[in-house]
Amino acid sequence: MEKIKVLFVCVHNSARSQMAEALLKHLAPDQFEVDSAGLDPTTLNPLAVAAMDEIGIDISHKQTKDVFDVYISGELYNYVIALCDQESAQKCPIFPGAAERIDWSFDDPAGFEGTREQRLDATRKVRDSIKTEIEQWVAELTARAAASKKTR
Repeated sequence: MEKIKVLFVCVHNSARSQMAEALLKHLAPDQFEVDSAGLDPTTLNPLAVAAMDEIGIDISHKQTKDVFDVYISGELYNYVIALCDQESAQKCPIFPGAAERIDWSFDDPAGFEGTREQRLDATRKVRDSIKTEIEQWVAELTARAAASKKTR
């Protein structure tokens, strides 16, 4: 079975999309080929690295990517999932061949304030919310695929 290709996009590709990429790869490695990119890529957010490390997923080696570089490469995706606010999501390019574009809005850990522990706790909540959204989405896709097989 051919893997479903997914691109997660957020503003900086420093936290939300990196966490989503790693989570989907971890949760369903045989079903998906996953990338992530940002509208204005910066450096990897150390709080995202720490939050993912707590659940046994190492993203410390990851590099951020520019969504427009991915677009220009001509890579085709089945799903492009924007994880940023609605206004930022509208700046995401339309990828050729993308069967579906999905918008999931999550707070940006780059904007969290407070002590390191408070910001890390807020980042954990974003990580957990992304994980829940991915689990529900994968379950929905799996149910759709099973229903489609029954009608054949």
